[in-house]
Amino acid sequence: MKNIIIVGAGFFGAVIAERIANDLNLPVTIIDKRKHIGGNSWSETDSETGIEIHKYGSHIFHTSNEDVWKYICRFAAWNEYRHKVLTTCNGEVYTMPVNLGTINQYYHRAMAPETAKNFILAEIRKENITDPQNLEEKAVSMLGRPLYQAFFHGYTKKQWEKDPKELSPEIITRLPVRFNYNYRYFSDKYEGIPLNGYETVFRKMLCHKNIDLKLNTDFKEYKKCLESESLIIYTGAIDEYFNYRLGRLEWRTLDFKLEKHPYHDIQGTAVMNYADEEIPFTRIHEFKHYHPERKDKLKETIIFKEYSRFASIGDDPYYPVLTLNNVLLLKAYQQLASGKKNIIFGGRLGSYKYLDMDDTIAEALSCYKKRICPLVNP
Repeated sequence: MKNIIIVGAGFFGAVIAERIANDLNLPVTIIDKRKHIGGNSWSETDSETGIEIHKYGSHIFHTSNEDVWKYICRFAAWNEYRHKVLTTCNGEVYTMPVNLGTINQYYHRAMAPETAKNFILAEIRKENITDPQNLEEKAVSMLGRPLYQAFFHGYTKKQWEKDPKELSPEIITRLPVRFNYNYRYFSDKYEGIPLNGYETVFRKMLCHKNIDLKLNTDFKEYKKCLESESLIIYTGAIDEYFNYRLGRLEWRTLDFKLEKHPYHDIQGTAVMNYADEEIPFTRIHEFKHYHPERKDKLKETIIFKEYSRFASIGDDPYYPVLTLNNVLLLKAYQQLASGKKNIIFGGRLGSYKYLDMDDTIAEALSCYKKRICPLVNP
């Protein structure tokens, strides 16, 4: 291969670039249409307040994968932040994910774990769903209809702008139901925020003489100059690469309304969800809570109100919409991609699946070892 080109400087692309540069000692070019590296995981410090904001919404690193944790710790020290999420529903604030506290508060009871488990099982049996076919059926089969209606029905409709019956059951399986008072959102062994921000993580990953970084660069124009033997690792949307030849895959995108307030703390937590359908935003992020080690030094606060909508061409895609039609269209694009011997598709956009940061790093390390090394270092 004469050239190795990576399209996209998010975690998938950055990990592969770092490995090629350091492990193989080969030159690699990484390009990105944005003016910064880091993809959607990018964070930056607001010059007026000194608060570090996650430009594309909250990103909390968490993993139980030892290899991923050892790898990412080469580029950052991490604080001890542990994520907790609250949700506002009908004028009350509840803990998420659904746990014993949520259940007792909603039903105005004081049930012990075993009592609560049997109570929820009775709610589940009322629906008699043995083989859930969509998100609503899956959620109801996990926690019964009352809790689903209160906390997930309206929120899901706002987040996806689709009836939950149209969405894949896989979407809801990431959320646990607990019969204890464990309020932690994640259950992974390792969790935290980079002490010096995600900006530092990516700069360290891509700081190598073998890495040629080109920002503000459109791949559609750049590829006109590429030699046919070039190896391309493409982390953009797979349908966009093929100019939507078979049709457009559906994506959700997010809009954020930034607000600065002259208060030390405005909501008391990093993320507050809003379950009621009539409230137009899905959640509010208050970023200073991610750095308790800095919090007392910051006298003001910044929040993002998050709004979800369908992505149009030119928008930043965030979440794949896993309907049957989209899954079938993805398979058609993957079949088209199988004929491209010098192109590897990866990352959330390239594979059209929701990946957390640790999953993205794990897939990138695997792709590097199993697919890229045999091609460039046979």
